[in-house]
Amino acid sequence: MFDDITPLIRDLAPDFRGRLVANEPLAPLTWFRVGGPAQVLCTPDDAADLAYLLSRLPADMPVMPIGVGSNLIVRDGGVPGIVIRLRPRGFGEVTVEGTRIHAGAVAPDKRVAEAAAAAGLGGLEFYFGIPGTIGGALVMNAGANGGETKDVLVEARAVTREGEQLTFSNAAMNFTYRASAVGRPVIFTGAVFEGVPTDPAVIRERMDAVQHHRETVQPIREKTGGSTFKNPPGHSAWKLVDAAGCRGLRLGGAQVSEMHCNFLINTGTATAADIEALGEEVRRRVKETSGVELHWEIKRVGVPLQKAMER
Repeated sequence: MFDDITPLIRDLAPDFRGRLVANEPLAPLTWFRVGGPAQVLCTPDDAADLAYLLSRLPADMPVMPIGVGSNLIVRDGGVPGIVIRLRPRGFGEVTVEGTRIHAGAVAPDKRVAEAAAAAGLGGLEFYFGIPGTIGGALVMNAGANGGETKDVLVEARAVTREGEQLTFSNAAMNFTYRASAVGRPVIFTGAVFEGVPTDPAVIRERMDAVQHHRETVQPIREKTGGSTFKNPPGHSAWKLVDAAGCRGLRLGGAQVSEMHCNFLINTGTATAADIEALGEEVRRRVKETSGVELHWEIKRVGVPLQKAMER
């Protein structure tokens, strides 16, 4: 358990309207269902509330946002400092104006694709197969089935660590493969996307194809975190993992998926340490057999249990 710093935060930000909970378990908030607690789990009411809180916090107090935890390993010792989890009521709205789709940061990617489809706007069908939120999509230039966030984004809204509310153009996001870099720590609060007028039947056909692909090649009904490793230039990560003999490999309660070997799964008893160690073993074997170094796509946060116990 971490020290309870919620009274300190309330003293620093007495007008904060959101919720603060000390030592809140994070495992139920992630798809892997593993990991320790947040020292403080914070859910602000809206962007202004978030900006106010951040403006009042000491610069050395750790702050980390999380979404729906679909691409995340929380280590077993938990996450020190403040974990920000935006709530749907303040950050989940999706609206359409002309050819533009406005979405809050916690709007599910799939719902944004559906809203665009309902308005007869194509180009966002790839979001239908991504099990995350718009905030995460902005951070990692999320993509699938030939489409990426950079292809459809007009602008993104964010709050800086100092509490300043900013808007970033597509160019200012500095998108690269599975990453963005706006040059300073921010928490994204929303985005605007541009769709292309398209026959709704064509859009639905594309979305059905995305869903069919997911259901037939990915272990979507398992406790998993999505694609584990980025595709190296000129390679498919899953093919390298398979060639290294890692399909079905187990370590503790963690396993490389038999269905798609760029997915790690919690078979029911895994710890975060099991999953991360399995991923590192896969990286080692791929490097040994192919000479290619795999890089994590899944974000790993927090401290190991042993380090937490030494506090």
